[in-house]
Amino acid sequence: MIHGFAESKSFISEGHIPSGCAIGALLNRAGVRMPGTLVVDMMASMRERSTDLGAGYAGYGIYPHLKDFYAFHLMYSGAAAQVETEKLIRSKLNVEREEVIPVKRIASIKDAPLLRRYFVRPNAIAMAERRLDDEDEFVRQIVMHINSDINGAFVFSSGKNMGVFKGVGFPEDIAEFFRLNEYEAYCWIAHGRFPTNTPGWWGGAHPFSMLNWSIVHNGEISSYGINKRYLETFGYRCTLMTDTEVMAYMVDLLVRVHGLPAYLACKVMAPPFWAEIDRMEGEEKENYEKLRMVYGSALVNGPFGIVCGFGRGMFGLNDRIKLRPMIAAEKDDMVYIASEESAIRSICREPGRVWNPKGGEPVIAELYEGVAV
Repeated sequence: MIHGFAESKSFISEGHIPSGCAIGALLNRAGVRMPGTLVVDMMASMRERSTDLGAGYAGYGIYPHLKDFYAFHLMYSGAAAQVETEKLIRSKLNVEREEVIPVKRIASIKDAPLLRRYFVRPNAIAMAERRLDDEDEFVRQIVMHINSDINGAFVFSSGKNMGVFKGVGFPEDIAEFFRLNEYEAYCWIAHGRFPTNTPGWWGGAHPFSMLNWSIVHNGEISSYGINKRYLETFGYRCTLMTDTEVMAYMVDLLVRVHGLPAYLACKVMAPPFWAEIDRMEGEEKENYEKLRMVYGSALVNGPFGIVCGFGRGMFGLNDRIKLRPMIAAEKDDMVYIASEESAIRSICREPGRVWNPKGGEPVIAELYEGVAV
């Protein structure tokens, strides 16, 4: 058992690619909402990169009528965990709406936990008791508390006007189970899991999310230990038994808490080598020296390709020597990122531009200035 949830079976099927999961993402920079079926088609074209041990999606713009509320998606292993969690939620948060997350029962998805969602706002009195005036930080602390201290309960999504849908199964099956065809988003990110060194369980599937950040990842984080200890000094608690969890929290820390632009946050996680910095001159050299020294424990090592979704867009990032594949493309208002070019062409046959981002060089795509979502 892991955090109150049963482990799934584990096997490796013939014909799969053990060196990589499947990641896919698309953004409409004009804020036009797109059906979930588009990103599902991307993932279906990369099925050989997945197993039935985990898959998931994050969509931005899916709750336009409740966009000012934090949308908590929760998994429960049983009624006791639900009762304890809901008691906490109602004592700290004002609940606008709560409901079962609608699903479609299908034969390939087994042992699903109880799934509910809550649209909430922080309670002013509870915030004052904690001497906090930052709603995002208050919500982060509530999420950390539930995930760490309530056995059998797991908040797997907590942002505004966005939601994560994930579980144990192939990407197409998870999409059918969560009825993804009924949602529309201006940005979708997705993952199909080929396991490395962590078991398949519902909470361990990608994306990993904190507030409006969500991460899908292909690869392995060998710096997990030092990254985890660094995050813990800022109050983050890593309890999900997977290396990817640290990346979601790291982005939240660097961008939301420390105020770094997304580009610099990427340069913290995948910085230039010291030999490259030595060849730089002037202010550029000085700035990168400072980043390396101040954020040495936030450097992420190991082979990785990630896509991070956030409120106004997404970014893709490879490790510094590009040990995992990542392709980007764009056409008109659309930007695409995927493990394989074929996944992009499965939904956009003739992109205007296709490129292979260099290791450590982020692809950052955001909504056009002035677009409201």
